[in-house]
Amino acid sequence: MKCYSSNEIRNVAVLGHSGCGKTSLVEAFLNVSGVTSRLGKVDDGNTVSDYDAEEIRRKVSVSSSVIPVEWNGGKINFIDTPGYFDFAGQVREALSVADLLLIVVSAKSGVEVGSEIAWDYAEEMDLPRMIFVNGMDDENADMDKVVEELKEKFGKSIAPIQIPIKEGGKFVGYINVVKKAGRKFDGTKTTDCDVPAALADELDTIRHMVEEAVAETDDSLMEKFFEEEPFTVDEIFTGIQSGVAAHMVTPVLCGSATTSLGSVSGLLDAIVNSTPPTSKLRPSTKATDVKSGGEIEVKCDESEPLSLFVFKTIADPYVGRLTIFKVVSGVLKKDAQLFNVNKDSEEKASTLYVLRGKEQIEVSELRAGDIGALAKLQNAGTSHTLCAKSRPVRFAEVKFPVPLLSMAIMPKSKGDEDKIGQAMTKLMEEDRTLKFAVNAVTKQSVVSALGDNQLDVLVNKLRNRHKLEVNLIVPTIQYREMIKGKVKVQGRHKKQSGGRGQFGDVHMEFEPSGDLTQPYVFESEIVGGVVPKQYFPAIEKGIQECVTAGPLAGYPVVGIKTTLVDGSYHDVDSSEMAFKLAAIIAFKEAFVKAKPAILEPIAKIVVSVPDDYTGDIMGDMNKRRGRVLGMEKSGKKTNISAEAPMAEMFKYTTDLRSMTQGRGSFVMEFDRYEEAPAEVQTKVVEIRKKELEKEKE
Repeated sequence: MKCYSSNEIRNVAVLGHSGCGKTSLVEAFLNVSGVTSRLGKVDDGNTVSDYDAEEIRRKVSVSSSVIPVEWNGGKINFIDTPGYFDFAGQVREALSVADLLLIVVSAKSGVEVGSEIAWDYAEEMDLPRMIFVNGMDDENADMDKVVEELKEKFGKSIAPIQIPIKEGGKFVGYINVVKKAGRKFDGTKTTDCDVPAALADELDTIRHMVEEAVAETDDSLMEKFFEEEPFTVDEIFTGIQSGVAAHMVTPVLCGSATTSLGSVSGLLDAIVNSTPPTSKLRPSTKATDVKSGGEIEVKCDESEPLSLFVFKTIADPYVGRLTIFKVVSGVLKKDAQLFNVNKDSEEKASTLYVLRGKEQIEVSELRAGDIGALAKLQNAGTSHTLCAKSRPVRFAEVKFPVPLLSMAIMPKSKGDEDKIGQAMTKLMEEDRTLKFAVNAVTKQSVVSALGDNQLDVLVNKLRNRHKLEVNLIVPTIQYREMIKGKVKVQGRHKKQSGGRGQFGDVHMEFEPSGDLTQPYVFESEIVGGVVPKQYFPAIEKGIQECVTAGPLAGYPVVGIKTTLVDGSYHDVDSSEMAFKLAAIIAFKEAFVKAKPAILEPIAKIVVSVPDDYTGDIMGDMNKRRGRVLGMEKSGKKTNISAEAPMAEMFKYTTDLRSMTQGRGSFVMEFDRYEEAPAEVQTKVVEIRKKELEKEKE
């Protein structure tokens, strides 16, 4: 593959609702550009970008894939992204290096949730965008309706630059609105044709819409627009390029990725003609100067010192470990020495690749703005910065969504526990939205993800890649035990069996400490040496052991204050062990008498949803024994603050998507422990006793 400079490169992330045809469109790009001789199909499992076994099985993308296409003397690095919300981390990786978003919208379904989320991403990341209305060959395709929806949802920047031509209900071509010229499909190409008379009025209306959008980009064009002077073709193209770069114009094109490949050629032409290259769309990137700690701008320039940003890692046992990056500045050549800022280590760029799906194309160098891959780097990981040691800089890390769906993961075969940890380490290299930890209290291995589909993919990868069969179960809730009353008890341990005996005697008060963040507080009010100080540590150790598993249900105890007020000892038979056992006896008796209770963990939650869903969210939160604390408007959405028992929130990720058709999101964190309702306590104790009995078996 030829080496391209930054003014010949475009990095385009392809986003949209699941099933809108993103992967099919990328496959069509490869076909019309001559890379492939036949058109792969998602249903047949033979597309270039969906090469993973899980993608072939599911017939949907689960990972982002880099697909470079050479067109009209330039290079477009397309990044095909998943449409399912569970794989949003893959989308985030693509957005971190993209210069332009190509949002694919179904001509039949129109603007869907995935379309809205893609637009929100563009707004959040401050990225220019272009829209392709796919599936125009469908008998229910309605371009006019889609454009109206786009304008209603996304505003006046929407600028259709193509009008579909249909003959006998069949999609046969389009009108180039800028040139006011008709084009008919001829295989992968298009030929000139007359503008149908029936579309003349529509062409004038759409052309006026485009001119209005373009006029916003330049004062002189605005003046011409108000004076109703016609724009030249060059003025419109220049205005579109400027408008795209400034996010003031969003070109809208139409076609079919599966049947009308001429429309795909037209889209490639539009990307080259209507959007600036990476050197203009992203002329510089903010970074931290490692030496000074200050912020600098790293220019997208070949003459600058070398710097790379790693946005993706592949750790596949078959493909191998690949580090995928964007050259932010300078020129990367084979065998170059790289400094890993995040790990403070050096690595050698031995073999340099350009990826096309799973295909690795070896190249000698890559210039600023381009995307490539390196094999077998030892320390480099996603979000790392690799650069010339002479100018160490660090780019901002990818902002991944926080996984909030957690499940306990258990091997089906005994002895595979350690293997799960090793396998998860490799899978988390690839997918930074997966989390794995062993709970210190419950001893369960817990995996967290963005949704059920991601967890299902995880289970299959463990089986197919790492030969591990696992079950996922709801993790044990970390309840706590406490007392609500104050009691005074005696703990007496006395044992005589010939020879030296055992004797320890304590009188202790037990009451709530008022601090549920600490297991216990131990104090002594002993006077006169009725219990020697040398036994105090042993008494406290007895309490310390007791609070690890309370008498009520075996959960850790919190918020208890113990005071040693009296006791007695024997000169010969008393020992540290005897006083420790006496304290344990006192604790168990006191706990039963002092109104024991089960505490449940309470989470703070902020749910962000469009206004239409606020009533449903609040009603659902009440069903979960939650409390709505307040609401605050934030842009187009409302943030609902609430708190709820964590036991009621395990499936909230899935339920919220269902309630809001995927438009809602939330963040959640542990806040405190709170006494559970009586009926919940009874149920928890019953379930816990059964669990403990099973553990003994």
